[in-house]
This record gives sequence, C-alpha cells and structure tokens, in this order.
Amino acid sequence: MLSPHPSSGARIEPLFMERLYETCGAQPNNLALEFCGDRTTEVATYADLLSRTARTAVWLARQGVVTGDRVAVCLPKSLTGLQLHLAACGMGAVSMPLNPSYSSAELEYLLLDSEAKLLVGPEAPSWDETAAKLSPAVPATVTRIDPGNFAAELPETGMDLAGKRFPGDQTALILYTSGTTGSPKGACMTHASLTANMNMLGEAWGWRNDDVLLHVLPLFHVHGLLVAMHGALHAGAACIMCSKFDANVTRDELRKGECTVFMGVPTIYRRLLAATGSQDCDLRHMRLMTSGSDRLPVDAFEAISDRFGVRVVERYGMTETGIMTSNPLDGEQIPGQVGFPLPGVEMRVVDPNTGSSLPAGKVGEFQTRGEHVFAGYWRDAEKTKRSFAPGGWFRTGDLGIRDSSGRYEIKGRSSDLIISGGFNVYPSEVERAMAEHPRVAQCAVVGLPDPEWGEAVTAFVVTDGGHVTEALLRQHCRQRLAGYKTPKRVEFVDRLPRNAMGKVQKSRLRAACATKD
Repeated sequence: MLSPHPSSGARIEPLFMERLYETCGAQPNNLALEFCGDRTTEVATYADLLSRTARTAVWLARQGVVTGDRVAVCLPKSLTGLQLHLAACGMGAVSMPLNPSYSSAELEYLLLDSEAKLLVGPEAPSWDETAAKLSPAVPATVTRIDPGNFAAELPETGMDLAGKRFPGDQTALILYTSGTTGSPKGACMTHASLTANMNMLGEAWGWRNDDVLLHVLPLFHVHGLLVAMHGALHAGAACIMCSKFDANVTRDELRKGECTVFMGVPTIYRRLLAATGSQDCDLRHMRLMTSGSDRLPVDAFEAISDRFGVRVVERYGMTETGIMTSNPLDGEQIPGQVGFPLPGVEMRVVDPNTGSSLPAGKVGEFQTRGEHVFAGYWRDAEKTKRSFAPGGWFRTGDLGIRDSSGRYEIKGRSSDLIISGGFNVYPSEVERAMAEHPRVAQCAVVGLPDPEWGEAVTAFVVTDGGHVTEALLRQHCRQRLAGYKTPKRVEFVDRLPRNAMGKVQKSRLRAACATKD
C-alpha cells in the first residue's frame, strides 16, 4: 500500500478516461483543442483526439511500455505531449510529465527515483546535450521526437482503449512535488482520485460543453494539466492552447469575446493588468476566471474587478489533493479567502501539535480526506505514513482558519510560520501590510535565525523603481501591525525567486541570506 488511508479500490463510474471516450463518441466533430504554437496551429476535434491517443498508445507499446510502466514526457507544451499523457493513462501505464527546462541532474534524479521505462524528449540541440549527460545508470530508454511531426510516426490503427478497464486505486499519474523541504517526491494520483477531482470541479464551476478555455499554463503541473486541461476535456469543452503565456497575446485573445474560461496565477494576472494599461479591456463575457497556486493579493483582486469587470474565483489545492476548496461561482467573492470545501471533500482545522480539531477563527493546520486525495508518495512508505493522520486525514502542511460561515483562509505553510520572541507571525499578514505601500511592487516575508528573537521577521522587497528606505517601510508596517510582526530587517532585491508556476521560493531566500551572512 502506498498510503494508510482507506481505499476500497471501488471504481467511480465513469473513470476519467472512460468519460473522455464517452465525450468523443457524443460529439466527435466538436473542437477539442486548438494549439497555437510559435509558428504553427494544430486543430483537433474530439474524434481526432481519440484517434491520436489510441494510435499513440500503440506507439508506446512498440517502445516496450506495458501496464504499470512509468512514461516520462519531457516535451515543450504541445498537442503531442498531451497525447502521450492520455495514451499512457489509457493503456494502464503511468504518465509522468516533466518540466522541459530541467537540467540533466534534475532529470537524472527523477528518472532514477521513478525507474521510468521511457523518457520522451524533443529533437532539439539543447535538450540533446542535456540527455547526453544522463548517467548510464538511468533505466529509461531515451527517445527523441519532433512534436510537430509526431503524427507522421504513428501507426494507422490505434489500440482499443475504450475496451480497457482499470481498478480505481491503480496509479495513473505521478507528479513530483517541488521539493522545497528536501528531495522531490512523486505524488501518485489514481484513476479514482483524478475522476473525483474532475467531477467536483465540474459541479462547482459549472463546466459546460460550450465553454472555451484559454490555456496559458504548463502541462507538467497539477494546475495546467489536471485543473484546466482535464476539466475542459471532462466537460467536452473546447481548449485554445497557447505554447506559453504572453501578456499581450492573452489580453487580445480574451478581448475577442470567444473564450469563456481562463485560469491563471497571481503573476499572470499582474502581467495582464500591466499589459492592458489604460486600454479598454471589458471581460464581462467571461463565465469563469480563477486564480491559484499562490495567494492573489487583495489589490490585484480589486484591480481585476475594476478594470476587467470580472471577479476572480480564488481556490485552494495542491499536488497531492487537486483542488479542495473554492469560492462559489455565483456568490460572494471575499479577497484573501479560498472559499468552501468542494462537493465530496472533507476539511478540518487542527492543532498541529495535538491533532485536536479547532473551532472557527482559530489558526491551525488544514487536513483533508476523500476520494480526491492521492494514494501516497512513490516508493516512500515512511513519508506517506507521516503525511496522514489517524482516520485517513491528509496533513496539508498549510496553516489557516475557518470562519463562522465555513469559508477557509490560508495563513501560510507550517514550515513558513515565524516564531519571533515567542509569538507566532504569519508571513501573509506582513506581506499584505507591506504591499499597501505605493513603492512596493512585490514582497516575500520569511523568518531568519536571530540570537535575540529566535527568528527575525525579514521582508524581501522589490520596489516599483521609486525611492524608499528600510526605515520608511518598517514605519509603514508598524502603523498597521503589532511590534513583534513588524519586520526587523528589510532586504531590497531585483526579483523574487519563483518556481514554474510563479510561486515564490522562500527556501532560496533563506539560503541566500545564510550564504550572505
């Protein structure tokens, strides 16, 4: 067993790949994907997508892939990459999408850890150099393909994927965590957990088959792959896929009025706001715009509402669970809060030391359980065991509160909690106060070792280019926060280190200061 939480292995009808086959059969001529690359545009109906997926499964089988094998896909965002993901899942193998910008050392770790059978990469000089540096100990067969011409390599006849059935607790996908507190770990998502995630979001967000999603996120992350792409396919919606996020292109696409759904992260929304400037950008035709992967600052939330005429739906999720909570599609959107548990999701707030449930308004650790939760970490029974509390509750490691109405609000990661002079300081509260200063463009707050305070509240600030001093910023915070929450130290930086989804990597800030000091 990968995890100690209960698993009956019972199938959820229909499992997520079966739902795709049903959708293809019901609307074969409807647009599934329009992929806009740097130089070309590929269009696929649902019938095309099913055919390509079935033929890709035969191609994988010819590479020696069988049920349970891990298939590592390290391609630029493309229709081919999506085909390989769906084909692997559909034939009973395990899809393992990887960031194509990984170094050879990062790739080698993941391939050795997963014991992947096959690694599919692009025919590109830079990637060839990366692949050439892999150790002979890597078990994967390395195959290079041209995503733009991959269709020509596929056999004419596809595999009968619709006739294949898998137990709900069989692993379909492995996504590696960011590894901010150690080596990355493979989170194993099952056919049942993927299905539960799509069903919940389909109900909560009202996905429809006449929706059109503008997709600007990467496909190697839970946000872009499971929340956005799976969501669209599950509903039978159309998806306009951009090879990468470009603020000007995205602005123009959204203004056309054809798209109804858009998903982004705070950094994307910030850049969209900057790209529009004083231009008219009425997006009231958008049915759903969501933000996740990091907190959306209140000022950005309000600016989007004022400039675009749309109130962004904030939600909360993570690699191991998919989306757990969301603000209501039709209802009050409260900036800074991530809403209510989705249908079928159990949530609670507990004392991280005793494990006892806490009442509304008390800060504690978020825990969750339900079909949406992953099966466990790949071949790491000890970490899996530590990640679950008795009763099958997954320990998210996130701290926050539940208010009297049942809404949740995130305060930060338990690993980011600052204990200064015996008092708990939540970085998000300090960051919000700092962001109210007109000269502060971006801010991240961490605790650094201090002989007097235990940890010193430290703010890393990117300014808007105007002049401001550490003393002025500390005075600004002191007017809004208690003394023990006010930063003891302010570091001015040119940029904040971020991961592929735009989330600030606070571990790198701490490490940089440790080296500097």
